[in-house]
Amino acid sequence: MVLPTELILPLLAGIVLDALIGDPERWPHPVIAFGKAISWGEKRLNNGENRFLKGAILTLLCVGSVFAGSYGILQGINSIDHTLFLIANGIIVFFCLAAHTLIKEVRNVNRALAQSLDEGRTQVARIVGRDTSNLNAHQIRTAALETLAENLSDGVIAPLFWFALLGAPGMLAYKMVNTLDSMIGYKSDRYLLLGRFAAKLDDVANWIPARLTGWLMLLVSGKWKGFTFVHKYGRCHSSPNSGYPEAALAAILDCRFGGPNVYFGKIVEKPYIGTTARELTYDDFAKAIQVNVWTQVAFVGIMIAVMILKQHP
Repeated sequence: MVLPTELILPLLAGIVLDALIGDPERWPHPVIAFGKAISWGEKRLNNGENRFLKGAILTLLCVGSVFAGSYGILQGINSIDHTLFLIANGIIVFFCLAAHTLIKEVRNVNRALAQSLDEGRTQVARIVGRDTSNLNAHQIRTAALETLAENLSDGVIAPLFWFALLGAPGMLAYKMVNTLDSMIGYKSDRYLLLGRFAAKLDDVANWIPARLTGWLMLLVSGKWKGFTFVHKYGRCHSSPNSGYPEAALAAILDCRFGGPNVYFGKIVEKPYIGTTARELTYDDFAKAIQVNVWTQVAFVGIMIAVMILKQHP
């Protein structure tokens, strides 16, 4: 039996490793393997009739095999050597977090934009799905900060939430869900049917983490009055979840996110999140990153407290 407090050390080790080195580009990564498996299935199933059913089966097979496979492997390791089991958990936490990489990419957008508008557009295109070829400086900063807020939930808080709930196998299964959504969860002609189930499952998996993220962002920044703002504007997004951390950041910075953007050559009208239409600055980036870091710290503190209480009620 693995006690809750035994997972505190691998949890902290994985977080520290992510903070120090992020995602090394040439290292093998489980998400790359996930992507290859999804691509293999998509090429064989995304044709003919019953595409929704095929997509649902593909999604359940991918998520189920990752959870069951990792659970079996970890239990096998634990039966051989408990210390090795804890090390394996720490490695999984490290690979499943994207806090370091997220902050680095957003900082790089700000640095690139300081060089030229074209460099800013090129850099922000690495982290957003919209067409960046005609974005102005304010739109580039807006896109980067929206991504910072949204991915604080998807790339940091949600994986940690599922680790707290279902351990490392749950964390890996969540990353598979998230990868499925990012690859086939689009509302385009190609993926509308095949990826619909994956997109809905991603919505379910992120429902609680997204709201926790928004609330924690307000708490660490001392924006107590922002809860009403987030409740109002968190629903002003095509995603049932992404609007909550974005609304929290808009409340903290007293700015406005959302609005029309170009995706796949088409203008997509999105509601505005917030009312203060002002130019975003370097200081806004610094403050948003600070909020990002302290939100993660706060959530990890909550996780550790819960683990201790579960073992010593």
